[in-house]
Amino acid sequence: MNTLKLIAGMLLVTLAPLSLLAQEVVDTAYRFRFVAEKDMFFSPWNGNGQELERLLSAIDENRTAIEAGQMFLLVTSYGTDGTDSQPADAMAKIRRLRVKSELITRGKVREQHFVTDQSYEDAYRDADGTAQRNIVIVTLPAAVEKVEAIAGAEAAARVEAYNKEVTGKAERERRAAEAKAAQEQAERERLTAEQAARERAEAERRVAEQKEKERLATERAQQEEPAAVATQATPYRITLRANLLRWATLTPDLGIEWRICPSWSIQVNGSWTSWTWDDKDRRYALWEVSPEVRYYIGKQKRGYVGAMYKAGQFNYKLSDTGKQGDLMGGGLTGGYQLKLNKALSLDFTLGIGCLHADYDKYVLRNGVRVNQGKETKNWWGPVQAGVTLVWNIK
Repeated sequence: MNTLKLIAGMLLVTLAPLSLLAQEVVDTAYRFRFVAEKDMFFSPWNGNGQELERLLSAIDENRTAIEAGQMFLLVTSYGTDGTDSQPADAMAKIRRLRVKSELITRGKVREQHFVTDQSYEDAYRDADGTAQRNIVIVTLPAAVEKVEAIAGAEAAARVEAYNKEVTGKAERERRAAEAKAAQEQAERERLTAEQAARERAEAERRVAEQKEKERLATERAQQEEPAAVATQATPYRITLRANLLRWATLTPDLGIEWRICPSWSIQVNGSWTSWTWDDKDRRYALWEVSPEVRYYIGKQKRGYVGAMYKAGQFNYKLSDTGKQGDLMGGGLTGGYQLKLNKALSLDFTLGIGCLHADYDKYVLRNGVRVNQGKETKNWWGPVQAGVTLVWNIK
């Protein structure tokens, strides 16, 4: 495609000085789109209206040559989709007739001013190579070769004579010169592309050799390191966490940890569950959110100490009396991470501190909760425990 653009630019520069002496005959394709499996021509649809106005303007500009038989409109169908009741060839023919009728009515041209080409099953490809189906192309002016093949040698002679008047040379000669120039330019671009490909291949080979040298150097360095280094914890920045103890009590628990640096991290765990049984007379429901700050200690950064905070709500009815309310608290944590592989670890943790709970006591009578008063409790001791599966995701 770049080759075609380059050729067009070179031709424009070459022919520009001739514009003072004569006009240039330029063939332009006007595209009219049709709805798949339909033969109606919708003028405003999908840009057809703008394309039609462009073509009508071109007809007006070249009306003298068209009416004198020195210029023809070429009508061609591309990529027509037929139906069971209307084959593609018949559909394509009707579509060409629709476009021609519109031009005859609005452009004031006649049937003898057209050369109607065959229908092509393949899609039409525009200047950037995009394939388009269900399309009728009107080319103005039609090439001499097309005019000769469809309208005969006499019509082609008139067109060629007119082109020679306008451009100063026969169209066939001009197209041959253009084809030769395009071939030469394509050959130059091919040679340039091959040279560039060789240079890229050489650059990639040098990069591959350098990477291989670095890999071998890294392997040698790893082999020379003490065996203890291989047992160090895998560094990570973000991990997903699941407390297996919570899951064992049918309380889904998930969390995320962000390792700010090798020694410090921030994590947030969340739990939620809601279970009822015995015809909803028994209940176990809660949700908790527990942020925590940790400081990792030791050479391998596996042990840690930290501080955590916990907040949530609960609704327990494991006996005749239920308890529903809020809880909050916090404390100090400590633990150790056991590495399983590069991606997984087990985190053993224990937290000691205080939990404060405000809750209502209730009983159920005929399915209705009856309040039995309020209570407040403070708990000092273990406030968190976990055997957590840690997954290093980043």
